[in-house]
Amino acid sequence: MRLIELSPPGRKVITGTLLFTAEDIVRFARKFDPQPFHVDAEAAKDYVFGALCASGWHTCAGWMKTYIAYWTKEIGRLESEGLVAPKLGPSAGFKKLQWLKPVYAGDSITYSVTLVESRPLMSRPGTWINMTVCDGDNQRGETAMRYEGTVLEFE
Repeated sequence: MRLIELSPPGRKVITGTLLFTAEDIVRFARKFDPQPFHVDAEAAKDYVFGALCASGWHTCAGWMKTYIAYWTKEIGRLESEGLVAPKLGPSAGFKKLQWLKPVYAGDSITYSVTLVESRPLMSRPGTWINMTVCDGDNQRGETAMRYEGTVLEFE
């Protein structure tokens, strides 16, 4: 089975939702993006966001976390139906990463992926490159993050 058969172009697939707590935001930021507005709620008040907010990299990591959980369940679902899941990965890269809205403590981000196009990879017979749009929307329906991604698929 090919990914394009499982998820036709234009079909948005919700992969999961994550709640961003203040503790999670600070824990991630201390390790990977220790800017004041990510690690100190009091200091964050004096920055452009006005409050503690998640690193954009944290929101991207959240996308991957929900996608892996979704895909693991999807493989199990397909196998229980006697089908073979598409063999995916790795990504061939991404472009147009946008952090459109801050993600504040208490925000829930719902992640999704939409297949845009799938084509054979000419340099590797039996391999396809799938182009996707990946989003993270907050509880108000506002898109907080978006990027265009790719994922390889193998026979």
